[in-house]
Amino acid sequence: MVTTTSSADEHMHNIQTVRRKVEHELKLNISVAELSPLHQQRLLYIPRMPPLLRGAFRVAFGDRTSAAYDVEEIEKRFPKLFGQPVVKIVPNSGGPVTIGKKLRIGVVLSGGPAPGGHNVISGLFDHLQERNKDSELIGFVNGPSGIIDCNYHILTSESIDPFRNQGGFHLLGSGRTKIETVEQFAMAREAAKKCELDGLVFVGGDDTNTNAMLLAEDFKAYNIDTKVIGVPKTIDGDLRNTYIETSFGFDTAVKVYSELVANLGYDASSAKKSYHFCRLMGRSASHITLETALQTHPNMAVIGEEVEANRQSLLSVVSDIADLVVERSKLGKDFGVVIIPEGLVEFMPDMNKLISCLNDHLASNGSSSNDPTEAVKMLDNQERELFNSLPTDFQTQLLLDRDPHGNVRLSQTESERLLITMTKSELKKRSEYKGTFSAISHFFGYEGRCSLPTNFDCNYCYALGHTSAALIEAGCTGYVATVSNLTTLPEQWECGGYPLTVMMNMERRKGKMVPVIKKALISLEDPAFKIYAKQREAWRLTEDYRCPGPIQHSGNMSEELNFTLVANSEMSN
Repeated sequence: MVTTTSSADEHMHNIQTVRRKVEHELKLNISVAELSPLHQQRLLYIPRMPPLLRGAFRVAFGDRTSAAYDVEEIEKRFPKLFGQPVVKIVPNSGGPVTIGKKLRIGVVLSGGPAPGGHNVISGLFDHLQERNKDSELIGFVNGPSGIIDCNYHILTSESIDPFRNQGGFHLLGSGRTKIETVEQFAMAREAAKKCELDGLVFVGGDDTNTNAMLLAEDFKAYNIDTKVIGVPKTIDGDLRNTYIETSFGFDTAVKVYSELVANLGYDASSAKKSYHFCRLMGRSASHITLETALQTHPNMAVIGEEVEANRQSLLSVVSDIADLVVERSKLGKDFGVVIIPEGLVEFMPDMNKLISCLNDHLASNGSSSNDPTEAVKMLDNQERELFNSLPTDFQTQLLLDRDPHGNVRLSQTESERLLITMTKSELKKRSEYKGTFSAISHFFGYEGRCSLPTNFDCNYCYALGHTSAALIEAGCTGYVATVSNLTTLPEQWECGGYPLTVMMNMERRKGKMVPVIKKALISLEDPAFKIYAKQREAWRLTEDYRCPGPIQHSGNMSEELNFTLVANSEMSN
């Protein structure tokens, strides 16, 4: 049954009717009275998006693509789908019309939560219902394991509406299971056939989208007619390129962290007795730390990519922090704010080598070895000497069980405490230092992952959901959904798909070389970094703390874009 324009309008009318009904019940304090006033108002928000996605459109194909890195190996790993063109959704101009197919699409949330995920689901659902009311959206439960176990729910208006514009991933739950064994791929194929899926949408970061590409290739090789599309999700901001201007959740998360860091800035300048050392989410890239610095003006922000570019050792970074403390103390200021990225230690050449050696030794012996200290005995003299110089608590943290990707669990590795301890030791060696060093450690990670999304992330995710469904309707597979031109009004955004193979390279994981999507790190030539580098000296010895305040959902401030997106978009334009 093809949905006509009037039936599409009818669906939107139904959505608005539900909103009015909810609003009426809220005023009567019945049914949903347990919700907070803010929660209630967010349910009533109607996301903005390009009207093109509700009209008659077609998919325009560009030139054949390649891979950005390790071309021969990536082509060998993905012989069925390598080289696909970039696609763009454009108005129909007399060609075949992409509209009205009855579709059955699955969706899975994977990895850590990010604000806006529920709007990807609602965008998928609304697109299907607007095009053909017989279409169905299937939600796989608790991440990729839901696909393997064929554990799913049929999603309906009743199940989705309470989650519109809300934070969290709790409508379906998430997980970090990877589909990587022969048995798991076979089970995924069986699930796709059993559920009669026309498409499967993976909502996740670089590893999730890598998994999506592997599954798309596998389906193609076994003639499974299920199209696989990825959606760029990660608060870390490291899933980015020419076509992916930002990953969803980043805008919300940095605004949550910026409010917290700004509050600590005012506490430091009020109490005048402590340094606040804040570790922020972002294990492999410092985008969050950079944006938070631009938002709040801390006395020091350590950017991991700059540390790596300058080949700074752990002791070198500690020395820089001690220099700051000494300089401020001479001005009578024994307080301040220092922010660092979660993955800072891996940017230091000496620490990176140590961690890599530990990873390899633990992987070869099994990460669940009864005695992980055996890995220390296998280190070279230089690495063992560095390891032994670290505080005992930090040594223990480096030997914790690895995450599913074989990496150190940096969210449990308190590098901010490491820097505090080593800075204290360094200051004791400096005869010129006469001040008092007292420091308080903070880790802001999970606080930003499930917040109510900003208007930007509400709109962006809703458009990504629509785009994902449109790509599947057009028969595309092995793509990540893209929504670009993001510094303009949502109605002017451009939508399409980018081949996942273009983003891949070969990396060492658990002791083996495997294809993965390459993370987008900060370049010292990025406009956002240059703005920071130009301004940071002015913040160093002053208390020029900037307070962006809590996330705004209404009024002019609710449409404010983050510095990183705006600055880097100006470069690309």
